[in-house]
Amino acid sequence: MTNAAIIGWGKCLPPAVLTNHDLSQLFETNDEWIRSRTGIGSRRASHVSLGEMAYVAAARALACAGIAGKDIEMIVFGTCSHDDQVPNMASGLQQRIGANGGGAMDINTACTSFLYGLSTATALIRTGVIRNALVVGAELITPFMDWTDRNVAVLFGDGAAAVVLQATDRNEGLLAEHLGCYGDSREILRVHGMGGAYANQGQFYGITRWQFEGQEIFKKAVHGMNQASETALAKLGLTAADVDVLIPHQANLRIIEAVGKRVGVPAERVFLNIEQYGNMSAATVAVALCEAVEQGRVKPGATLLLPGFGGGLTFCAHVIRWGERVVPLGISEVELPPCRMTGLELIRDVMKRKDPHE
Repeated sequence: MTNAAIIGWGKCLPPAVLTNHDLSQLFETNDEWIRSRTGIGSRRASHVSLGEMAYVAAARALACAGIAGKDIEMIVFGTCSHDDQVPNMASGLQQRIGANGGGAMDINTACTSFLYGLSTATALIRTGVIRNALVVGAELITPFMDWTDRNVAVLFGDGAAAVVLQATDRNEGLLAEHLGCYGDSREILRVHGMGGAYANQGQFYGITRWQFEGQEIFKKAVHGMNQASETALAKLGLTAADVDVLIPHQANLRIIEAVGKRVGVPAERVFLNIEQYGNMSAATVAVALCEAVEQGRVKPGATLLLPGFGGGLTFCAHVIRWGERVVPLGISEVELPPCRMTGLELIRDVMKRKDPHE
């Protein structure tokens, strides 16, 4: 059977840090209030476009894999915060990396977009449509945030990561997954102001109000990720005892702890980076996967469990068997341009933007 091995990985985190103390300059909050409810201490604010972050992450993943952009036959770009929807983000990345003629698609399942993209690209490789793919999870959330609403503004940050998949006869890569959605609960997480419903209706597209019912999201997220994890593991005849590292969506520390407990994976085998980055939506699991490898948490042949949930409310879990290589074959020289503003200055700049039609 043909599988899709992960042969390259790369991330891009913008350098400007937005701390909990910084947020206390924007609205009434403090570090203790945020940490006790979320486990988040800081997050990143990008000074560049979504496409630029994705390009840097992709270049690093390609260098890690030791292949050129021209060898990529399909780009799957997971995001819900497009620079442009038409043309799509994947086509712009195709142009930047030189994957001329390859396929290019965007996937939007909110925070699960990278994982749904991993399923899509793996299926195309398994069925022989392609042999190499680039899967991206990237988000530029800060420009879309309602910076007057502390309940959501403390949660999200910007970032990007990518993996390169390649056809293999070895028993590695994505071996099983379960995808689902609580469509009847889609209204508990909605961003008003993003989408065609707001175009040319007297409300400037991108001026947002977030509908975010935290307690209901918590319950659905824990239930969905647990259900998906158990189902995906069972497809392979595995249990929690077989999981070497649990790399969950990093939305809230309480959710992560609840999922780990229900699935049955002890805390020492759960990878966390929520304290540094908060929730980067589609980039979250992708960045966490890269960092787990970089930090030596992923050993050759390791079994990884990647559960996630996002707006919709989508949920999923993916079981990945890692290959033998945990060290990049090459290092990319591509870097972001310098950032001359602090995270707080970048957010204040976002808050000053006005409707150009006024």
